[in-house]
Amino acid sequence: MSYELSEEHREFAHSVRDFAQAEIAPHAAEWDRKHYFPVETVQKMGALGLFGLTAPEEFGGSGGDFTSLCVAIEEISKVDQSMGITLEAAVGLGINPILTYGTDEQKQQWLPELVEGRRLAGFGLTEPESGSDAGATKTRAVLDGDEWVIDGSKQFITNSGSSITSVVTVTARTGEKPDGRPEISAIVVPTGTPGFLAEAAYDKLGWHASDTHPLSFSGCRVPAANLLGERGKGFAQFLATLDDGRVAIAAVALGCIKACLEMSVQYAGERKTFGVPIGAKQGVAFQISDLQVMADAAELLVYKAAALRDAGAPMKEFKQAASVAKLYATESAVTATRIATQVFGGYGFMEEYPVTRFYRDAKILEIGEGTSEVQRMLIARGLGLPVE
Repeated sequence: MSYELSEEHREFAHSVRDFAQAEIAPHAAEWDRKHYFPVETVQKMGALGLFGLTAPEEFGGSGGDFTSLCVAIEEISKVDQSMGITLEAAVGLGINPILTYGTDEQKQQWLPELVEGRRLAGFGLTEPESGSDAGATKTRAVLDGDEWVIDGSKQFITNSGSSITSVVTVTARTGEKPDGRPEISAIVVPTGTPGFLAEAAYDKLGWHASDTHPLSFSGCRVPAANLLGERGKGFAQFLATLDDGRVAIAAVALGCIKACLEMSVQYAGERKTFGVPIGAKQGVAFQISDLQVMADAAELLVYKAAALRDAGAPMKEFKQAASVAKLYATESAVTATRIATQVFGGYGFMEEYPVTRFYRDAKILEIGEGTSEVQRMLIARGLGLPVE
């Protein structure tokens, strides 16, 4: 199997790059400074077709492959990770669960606006006391006649409280299995439902232009028909959703690495000390060389995983590739921003330079969509090791 991007993918990358340079790059620093979520730009991304890349044509999508989505995420993230993660979460965590597990009625109700980018959807899994241990969810949903009554809370939920968010899919305990384990189901909750509150946005270290909120549910009632997929299968559904998400967030990291490489090469060629460009010094040049290695290796891992997904590879093989790509690309991105900041010296500590924003934004890459520790655990299990 070839992991080389096709000529069509490369042409698509150029079109997304042009859009990002024209519509995002001139404003990213201001959005970051003001913690502003640019709804108008998100909807322009929708008009470009980025939210519908993997959706069927019947819902307004282009029916494209997963690789194309990763290409778009990478190119957007080269300019701004906040917009990169907005796209990643909107498709991988917002659209995909409904597209994969929804009934025909649910798909017809929610997907057209989501696919067009006119509205956004969130993915409510993490809770205050259940992050990596996602099966320990405490949010509950009780069936009362023809309605689910939901009580609980979620946290760190992307695209969950914007002015164009239409729905959030959440996991909740809906009962108990015969062996005593909790029965976890997925339920679609429309915004504006009484008892459902997207609380004040977080004051985050990075991703300032990304919409992220804690959510609370108090006697929140939704129709029984809002159950997504089979009752009791919600946890398995969300884990499968996260496999795609790990590759997609690795594409965010890849964009970050490449941006650090490009910024460092340019600055090292322009900045002079002792009469020569700092790129003439081995201490600088060798570190930038490491960035090239990281970019090449991360690219191969990301697009290998994407190619396996598109080829319908066995799930075990894809899951392993997804975790490997996520682990390497995200940890490399954090290292890449540290190196780039060092190359810029004192200027790398000044907010007027994009490298500072990239440095702040990168750390969450090692945490979201499964921490580095979780990825190492999954990789070890894939090797047959009985790690806990």
